[in-house]
Amino acid sequence: MSTEISPEIASRIKLLEDKFKHSGQDMLSYLDGLLYDTYTTYWDYIRLDTLLSLQVPSTEFPDEMIFIGYHQITELYFKLIIHEQNQIIENEHLTGAYFHEKAVRINRYFKILINSFEVMIKGMEREQFLKFRMSLLPASGFQSAQFRMIEFYSTDLLNLVHPSVRSRFRESGIDNTNEDLYEHIYWKKGGIDMYTGEKTLTLKQFEKRYTPRFLRIAAEVKNTNLNQRFNSLPDEEKTPKLLETLRSLDQNVNINWKLMHTGAAHRYLRKEGHAVQATGGTNWKEFLPPSFQKISFFPSLWNEQEHGDWGKEWVNHVLNTK
Repeated sequence: MSTEISPEIASRIKLLEDKFKHSGQDMLSYLDGLLYDTYTTYWDYIRLDTLLSLQVPSTEFPDEMIFIGYHQITELYFKLIIHEQNQIIENEHLTGAYFHEKAVRINRYFKILINSFEVMIKGMEREQFLKFRMSLLPASGFQSAQFRMIEFYSTDLLNLVHPSVRSRFRESGIDNTNEDLYEHIYWKKGGIDMYTGEKTLTLKQFEKRYTPRFLRIAAEVKNTNLNQRFNSLPDEEKTPKLLETLRSLDQNVNINWKLMHTGAAHRYLRKEGHAVQATGGTNWKEFLPPSFQKISFFPSLWNEQEHGDWGKEWVNHVLNTK
């Protein structure tokens, strides 16, 4: 049997020697580890058994499995979106082309989520949902920390302030602190009990668990979030293709994705002309529609009329239909 080593293998061995010579171990030790290692399998690589063990319903209603599975899939896509955002944020030599490539990926993930939301809108029996949801109290999709992180990584904290006070903060002429802006962030309105005006337990839990982390992220990306990175690009890098992709991203996240949630709430929580409370104790009909939030990650890409009509056409058509 020939023991001759091909030039290709010899060149790889030399590269491995160069790689490992400063690691504190010689290359032979690493080769021994390779010899003792077992072959990788698909199910081990993606931790399939662990992944499939995570769907644990709280009730005996079959459709609760759909509810859990879909939300877990959504959170995995959120993780991929944040992964792409951080590559933009951390790139020291950002170009318009690189920004565009990553933004296309983020749009793709959100389009998948938007197009799959029929699983939630049409994929469960309404009566089952209205029963098993009671076992989830006070948990709510409102408590998706990853979606809030996507917002913080996307834009300035000022752009996430509730529209009822956003102009006041913008026109104040002072340097608003992150703490002040965060206290008036738009989604906190969704955690206020519609009868008492007090913070719901859902919001209190969420704030206690994540406020320090959210404020840390907001501070870290104050000058490097996606909006700031776009604004800092040279004009020649702000190509029409990039602008259109970022406009699509704004629409996908802040209109289309939220409208799908509105549609699901409309399907499951509207009954005989009045709204059933969401699990967090909020009035979803007042909180979910994008036309009430008017959140834009890239406000400079939209004119005044577009901001004014933000998500309005869909809301007028659907929510005013009996």
